[in-house]
Amino acid sequence: MSITLTAADWLELFTQFLSISLLAVGGAIATAPEMHRYLVGARGWLSEDQFNSSIAIAQAAPGPNVLFVGLMGWNVGLNAGGGPAGGWRAYALALLGVAVTMLGMLIPSGILTYTATRWAHKNRELRAVRAFKTGMAPLVVALLFATGWLLTAAHQQPARDWRLWLLTAATALIVWRTRLHLLWLIGAGAVLGMMGVV
Repeated sequence: MSITLTAADWLELFTQFLSISLLAVGGAIATAPEMHRYLVGARGWLSEDQFNSSIAIAQAAPGPNVLFVGLMGWNVGLNAGGGPAGGWRAYALALLGVAVTMLGMLIPSGILTYTATRWAHKNRELRAVRAFKTGMAPLVVALLFATGWLLTAAHQQPARDWRLWLLTAATALIVWRTRLHLLWLIGAGAVLGMMGVV
């Protein structure tokens, strides 16, 4: 995939992630639907496969799951450089993409989290603080459901992809009803993918 990005586009990418960062209630993964809308739907800077693989690789890798943001930036930059065949220029733009998206994602949420948690801890007994925390729980759950739906709905042919939908439903049920670690489920999905089952 090859795209063209101007300096204004890079600035827009940065400001978009600055604003998305403030929506990261419940973690960066909860903002995936908005990233998909912007990067895949509105701007066409990432393909569906690149978007999904960025999340899958970051979730399977050790470390913070916000790494998927950097992978998306990497892919946007790589596409702007003409793909891997673009040589050193493509990889330099990929690194720029990582820096733009990660800084945009981390700066506002980091400042807000640090400030808000210090204030909330000092005022944790206030009714408004307790009500806010309680009210945010269903919002976070809904955002996580939206992310799961988005990743599955990329395959919009249920007659052909029914195994993927079944695997998604089974995984959601297992996560909900058991304490099985997510890495086992990710590993099982990877094995089924390698075997061509899904």
